[in-house]
Amino acid sequence: MIELVRTGGLVGLTGAGLSTESGIPDYRGPDGERRITPMSASELLGSTQARQRYWARSYVGWRRFARARPNVGHEVVARLQRRGLLGTVITQNVDGLHQEAGATDVIELHGSLDQVVCMTCGEHYRRTTVDEWFTLANPGFDRDVDGEIRPDGDVVISDELAATFRLVHCVICGSDKLKPDVVMFGESVPKPLVERCFREVEASRGLLVLGSSLMVMSGYRFVRRAARLSLPVAVVTRGRTRGEAETTIKVDAPLGATLQALEAALDQ
Repeated sequence: MIELVRTGGLVGLTGAGLSTESGIPDYRGPDGERRITPMSASELLGSTQARQRYWARSYVGWRRFARARPNVGHEVVARLQRRGLLGTVITQNVDGLHQEAGATDVIELHGSLDQVVCMTCGEHYRRTTVDEWFTLANPGFDRDVDGEIRPDGDVVISDELAATFRLVHCVICGSDKLKPDVVMFGESVPKPLVERCFREVEASRGLLVLGSSLMVMSGYRFVRRAARLSLPVAVVTRGRTRGEAETTIKVDAPLGATLQALEAALDQ
């Protein structure tokens, strides 16, 4: 793997495992099995009650999620870019930590939680703005509820507490059908974005996968494309992946320490 990275020209593909050391859990355990099933887009848009439950949980979790900071893995990725060894980074994460660590040319495959979109008229808002609206609409709401933050930024709270949460509305069309501007469970990545990622992979000298189980097609398709083009696929993650057959080199180890060791080896 050291020589592959030293050669350069790689495209990065990163998943939730890269952000776990920043305190953001992933959806799957080392066995690749889903531990958490998030709310689907159809469920969110299907009823006011579902939106109330989602946004109450998200309101509680957002402040903690937004406090997450890049870990050493994100920092190494940014430095590999600056050295010209790593090009575009395709990330399945929605936390913005790559950019905060200094990475450039980051393609957010699943969007970003710091944006909100109205599903009725398409208007976009900053998440911080919508969070302020929720605070004004819900004075005294208990935002310090105990509970582990989940990968999509929410926290499980009681249905009784969620039922007291007041929704806010799009200022353009008045709809309460707001959703985070991310690809939610049951949605597909926009085709133009997928095609852009394919072009990046096709123009590369190989794919470096960091912290992804590749269990969902949104990321696995790029591994398949690289393998079809006889490009090397290097993977650093914990546990098994869906792309074992297409993988050229695999390291099953913690991301931060492994990437630090890789960077140190490149300096020798």
